[in-house]
Amino acid sequence: MGKTDLGPPDYRTMLPKVIEKNYGKWKYHEILKPGVLKHVSETGDEVFTVRVGSPRLVSIDYIRDICDVADKYCDGHLRFTSRYNIELMTPKKENVEPIIAAVQKLGLPVGGTGNAISNVVHTQGWVHCHSAATDSSGLVKAIMDELYPYFISMKLPARLRVALACCINMCGAVHCSDIAIVGVHTKPPKVDNSKVTALCEIPTTLSSCPTGAIRKDPSNPKSLVVNDEKCMYCGNCYTVCPAMPLADSVGDGVAIYVGGKVSNARTAPMFSRLAIPYIPNNPPRWPEVVSAIKNIVEVYAKHAHPEERMGEWIERVGWESFFKLTGIPFTEYHIDDFTHAIDTYRTTTQFRW
Repeated sequence: MGKTDLGPPDYRTMLPKVIEKNYGKWKYHEILKPGVLKHVSETGDEVFTVRVGSPRLVSIDYIRDICDVADKYCDGHLRFTSRYNIELMTPKKENVEPIIAAVQKLGLPVGGTGNAISNVVHTQGWVHCHSAATDSSGLVKAIMDELYPYFISMKLPARLRVALACCINMCGAVHCSDIAIVGVHTKPPKVDNSKVTALCEIPTTLSSCPTGAIRKDPSNPKSLVVNDEKCMYCGNCYTVCPAMPLADSVGDGVAIYVGGKVSNARTAPMFSRLAIPYIPNNPPRWPEVVSAIKNIVEVYAKHAHPEERMGEWIERVGWESFFKLTGIPFTEYHIDDFTHAIDTYRTTTQFRW
């Protein structure tokens, strides 16, 4: 079959020789130290991997610098993980320390393996997204600056995954994360009636709202009004009608969810659940959000059993104890008032305090 421009290229054409040779034959792997993995094949071949923390939004010069390291020590091979870590792979053990020195010279940390916090999966934020309620890159930078010791070490009870979505549409992998940061709007979209007819198709805008909160203005058929009580701040209307901006510098903020995981090991996958309903945006360093995240991480690190994920620890001690240990107040916003929420309520008498 000839080359086409349909779909992604065949990854098998880009594998390092040692991985291509031993594909499907790997016997075991071990973590030699934070950020350094060793895979051993049934044939006796070895591959050493250096995992490097990386921003998600990067420049061409940055990519060139990383490729220079790969060209020098890894026969030109590297890969990005689904959490934006860079992995530099080599069959030569003697190249491991030079790789670490090279990436650290670029200002990049080595770690994120084993019982550690790996890179934070996040969305576009204010850099690109039109419906963002908070930033992504800036907030993640502030959080990981504070949690840096947990990236370069493996001193947590278990692996801990953090994710951020800059609005409730949740483009990021926050539904099943140990700690999830979600941008939240608290005010309905503002309608600029002077621009509605120029920028929007009124029927399309009306049908874009999942809760039917938008309707024609009875006093002006060329304008729109929003029923505040029905609005759930999803941003669908702004997507099709730029005359209805949702972003608000005062009302926008962050909610924090905890206890989710994708892993099927030991216990079934879990959804994240609400811990803190609202923290206002305070850029550029978001001190309140960073402090809240650090507090949750440190309480978890102190009380969880070895290999116990965040959600598993919370289920063992009970949510009452989680709120008590972390000092997070329980409010009416933690009570799910969705029509079918009764199916998920904890309705037994076996409360664990």
